[in-house]
Parts: sequence; structure tokens; C-alpha cells
Amino acid sequence: MRWDKRDDMLVHEWEPFNAEPPPAALADAPLTPVEAFYSRNHGPIPQLEGDRWSLGVTGLVERPLTVSLSDLRRDFAPCTLAVTLQCAGNRRAGMIAVRAIPGEDPWRDGATSTAEWTGVRLADVLAAAGPADAARHVAFEAVDVSPLADPPQRYGGSIPIAKAMAPEVLLAWAMNGRPLPAAHGAPLRVIVPGYIGARSVKWVRRVTVRAEPSDNYFQAVAYRLLPPDTDPDRAGPDAGPSLGPIALNSAILRPADDATLPPGPTTVSGYALAGENRRVVRVDLSADGGRNWRQAALDPRPGSYTWQLWHADLTLAPATDTELVARAWDDTGALQPTSAESLWNPMGYVNNSWPRATIHTSAAT
Repeated sequence: MRWDKRDDMLVHEWEPFNAEPPPAALADAPLTPVEAFYSRNHGPIPQLEGDRWSLGVTGLVERPLTVSLSDLRRDFAPCTLAVTLQCAGNRRAGMIAVRAIPGEDPWRDGATSTAEWTGVRLADVLAAAGPADAARHVAFEAVDVSPLADPPQRYGGSIPIAKAMAPEVLLAWAMNGRPLPAAHGAPLRVIVPGYIGARSVKWVRRVTVRAEPSDNYFQAVAYRLLPPDTDPDRAGPDAGPSLGPIALNSAILRPADDATLPPGPTTVSGYALAGENRRVVRVDLSADGGRNWRQAALDPRPGSYTWQLWHADLTLAPATDTELVARAWDDTGALQPTSAESLWNPMGYVNNSWPRATIHTSAAT
């Protein structure tokens, strides 16, 4: 089942359904159409009825809550925000080219997408429950059951309470002005701007305020940045840091790597993204493998929690190969690392090295 996605989606797995759009589909507009938005799942996609759904808010709170979707709509102020989500495995294919990563999907540049999300602020719901003084983390539990955990368990994760109480974190029921599709977490999902997509838990059914991070497999064991010599099958919770905020990253979306173009003027376009409380301020493009650079033009952003689309014009000479390289800077002065070789890890997470694309030019006619 394609879950109402484009016919040209690159499907890495059918069950669970994991797919990304062709890169050019992300270059056309600052908001990604639902049918092109990447889909990352850890188990079968549940199809739930909103009128039977409820959310429990429990743990270190003074007033435990059970709320329906209609309760959320009636009792809390609605909020719509444009937010970019990015999978921690985005651009893993570049790490696989360095060294094999068995059992992990070879995501390219498309495990990143941007949408407008509508719902209520998680902070408002938590305030109604009254977090206790000992509260330090907020955990989310979903409905979907993943066989990746041993034994299989419901998907979950957590974020620090300071982030959970930030005004940009949402419990969302709509996407791009339409009801949330099943493949994207209907009837309700969490949206955590600036954090890896794994923390924006879909099909959320329980929010638990805790003193410690979630002990769910996908928080305690998975989504950790392991040292290169670590066996991921034997790694425990202390093997590497848990991933949270997104690392500064960018991609070349158009033209596609290995494309053949006519000589003459062409436009190179892509995205750049800085995670938690950071902003992309500059993108450079090289047309000679990184020896010389020019600054790309930055397009208007659709919101404070989104990617930065960029473009640069260049002229292609006849019958040549052009090695494009991009690099992004954020407002802290940070620059992307140069190569995937220095970043390789056994799960293939956080490949935020300089993106590259080789363009072939046909002979002049």
C-alpha cells in the first residue's frame, strides 16, 4: 500500500512503510505536499478512529487527565506552525558508501520534509495537568507496535520538560490544512521542532511526566550515536549519547546527482536546516569540488522552525563533468563537517557532511 504517496517515491521498505520522495520534489515549494512527505515507521501503520481515541496524561502530575480529540479542540487554544521534520538516518546512503551498515535503510536526501501542523500546544495540556517539582522529562507512547524491539513493544520516546513546555511543541491533528493522514499519525501526533523526527511520536496515546528519560527501546537503546567500533546488537543505554536536537545539515536537490544537462545556464537548488534554536545564515556552493565557493541566495522561510531553501545560478561548459559541493553555516558560526568518512557510525545517523553531486554536460550542438 502506498498510503496516498507519489508513484515515484523511493520505497525502502513496504512493511514497515519507509519511503522518501525524489529530491526535486522538495525543491518546488517551502511546504512539502502530503503526498511527497517522507514516511518513517517502525511497525505497521495503525488506522484509528478519532471519535474513539483518547489521550492520557499521567506520571508526575497533580491532576492526571484523559482527553478526547474534541476535548483538545474545545478546551485549548489552537495553534498552526510550519515545522521541518528530519529523520536521524537522513543521508545515510552517504555513510553506507564509506562502509556497509547492515539492516538499515539507505535514506538519501529526502528523509526531510516541511508542513504546516495544526493542533494545540503540549505546554497548555501539561499546564492543565500540573507537572510536579520533580518533573524533568516528558515521555510519549504510541499505539503502533514495533518488532524491532526485543520483545516487541509500542513505539515511544521522550524530551526534556524544558523543551516540552516550549510554545512550539504541538499535539497536532492536521497537516497542511487537512486532517492528519493515517501514515502521519492520525488522529494525533507530537511535533517537536528542532529535534530528530523520532521524537515527534505518531499515534500518541499517552503522555507521561517523569523524573528520568523514557525507558522505551527507541529512547533508551535506539537512536544513539554509537562509536565506530561498537556492535549495535550488543549496545546498551550507555553506549552513546541519545539523539535529540538536529545537527546542521544541507542537501543538493536539483539537479540530481549523475544527471546529464545541456551546456549553458542552470540553477542549483537545495535545502539547509539548523536544529534547536539555530538558524541557517549562509549556504555556499562550489562547482569545482570545493576549491572555489560562491554564496547561494536564501529563499524566504515559511516559519521559524523550518528549513532554508536556497539556490544558485551557474553556467555549465560543454562536454564536462561538474562536481557540485554545498555547505551551510548557522547563526552560531558552525559549519557542516567536510566528509562522511569522519562521521561514520554503525547506525548511520547524523550524516551532515557536505553534500555532493556530479553533473554531466552534453556536447554543444
